[in-house]
Amino acid sequence: MSDQAVLHVKGRVLVGPEDIRDELWVIDGRISYDRPVDAHDVRTVDGWALPGLVDAHCHVGLGPHGPVDAATAETQALADRDAGTLLLRDAGSPSDTRWIDDRENLPKIIRAGKHIARTRRYIRNFAHEIEPDELVAYVGQEAQRGDGWVKLVGDWIDRDLGDLSACWPREAVEAAIAEAHRLGARVTAHCFAEDALRDLVEAGIDCIEHATGLTEDLIPLFASRGVAIVPTLVNIATFPHLAAGGESRYPSWSAHMLRLYERRYDTVRAAYDAGVPVYVGTDAGGSLAHGLVAAEVAELVTAGIPAVEALSATAWGARRWLGRPGLEEGASADFVVYEADPRADVRVLASPRRVVLNGLVIE
Repeated sequence: MSDQAVLHVKGRVLVGPEDIRDELWVIDGRISYDRPVDAHDVRTVDGWALPGLVDAHCHVGLGPHGPVDAATAETQALADRDAGTLLLRDAGSPSDTRWIDDRENLPKIIRAGKHIARTRRYIRNFAHEIEPDELVAYVGQEAQRGDGWVKLVGDWIDRDLGDLSACWPREAVEAAIAEAHRLGARVTAHCFAEDALRDLVEAGIDCIEHATGLTEDLIPLFASRGVAIVPTLVNIATFPHLAAGGESRYPSWSAHMLRLYERRYDTVRAAYDAGVPVYVGTDAGGSLAHGLVAAEVAELVTAGIPAVEALSATAWGARRWLGRPGLEEGASADFVVYEADPRADVRVLASPRRVVLNGLVIE
C-alpha cells in the first residue's frame, strides 16, 4: 500500500440490488473489501453507497448550435459529476473531448463519435450529413473514432412530407450495421417515430434512443432480438413545446409529436413488461441541461417501472450493459453515497451526500 490516504465507507454498500455489504475501503483509488493492515490518515464516510450513476445518452461538447469550447464542455461534465453521474455514454458529439480522459476529476466517457444523419435531415452543425451510398464508409470511420459505439439518426422530419419519416433504406442500414459489428462497435439510432424501427432492428441494431414510436407489434421484435431502449423521458417532456412551435407550418408533424408524447409512459412500461432492456439517458447537451439523471430515473418510475429496476437502469444494469465495473473488488472507486436507501425512494438520487471519483472525494 502507498502513502495515499485511505477512505472508509461505512453503512450499506449496494454492490448489487441484493448484494449489500457493511463497508468498503478505498486504497490507491481502488475498491477493497479487506481492511488494510497499516492504514493511516483514514477518512470515514457514512451512508448508502451506490456505483457511480450512468447517463447512457448525453452529449458532452455539444450546445444548441453545435460544438462548444472546452470550458463549456468541462462545465457540462462537472454538472453530471456533481449529480453523481460518473459514467457517460456520449451518444454523438461534434467536439473532440478526449482531453477529458486525462482528468481524474471528470466523469468517464464512452463515445459514439459524431452523429451520422441524412442530408438536411437533422439539426444543423450536429452531424455528418450524408447520402445512403456513403453510410457504410462513415459508420466505419466513426466506429474507429468512438469507444465501441456508432450513432445514426434513424428518422427526422421530412419537410416535403411534413412529418417524421425514416432516413435510410433497409439495404443501407444492413450494410452499415454489419460494418460496425465487423469493427467491434455497437450501433444505436435516434428514432422518434414508428416507421424506421422494424428495418433497424431486423438489420441488427443494438439500441434505439427515445423509442417513442414503439407499437404493440414492434415490442416483441425488440424483446426477441434483445434490442435495448434509452427512452430519455426528460427530453420527451419537451415535445408539446416543439409541437406548438411547428404547428402552423407542419401540422401533421406537430400532431404526431403530441401523440408520441401522450403515450410515452405506456410505451416504456409495455416495453419493460415485454422484457425489452431499458436504460437511463437524459439527452443532455444541445438544448437540455446536464445533471438530470435523478429526474430521468424518477420518470421511469412514473412510467411504471419498479424502483429497483429503474435504479439498476442507471447503476448495476447500466454498467454491465456498457461493460464497465461497479463496486467490484479492485475496480476504480467511482461511487456515490446517499443519506438513505435509494431503492426505497429513488428521489434520494437528487441529493448525493458524497461523490467519489477515481478514489477522490469531490468537495
